Amino acid sequence: MKTKRYLVWSKKNIDLSDPFQRKWYIKQVLTNGLSEDIAELDWEEVSKLLSGIVLPKYVFKLWKDYFEARS
Repeated sequence: MKTKRYLVWSKKNIDLSDPFQRKWYIKQVLTNGLSEDIAELDWEEVSKLLSGIVLPKYVFKLWKDYFEARS
């Protein structure tokens, strides 16, 4: 995947089939993404991975509350 410079500034491309890179990319999107970046995420995957992603506290709380409200 060709990266968006505001999300991934250290590489030109990332391999989203690699679980480590995919989790890191999701973290970048949840923290720094625009609404269109966030809309492209797989919500089921994000919900499953959320507790294992190190996010700023306010970002984690926002997404945790969001997923709790959806259920």
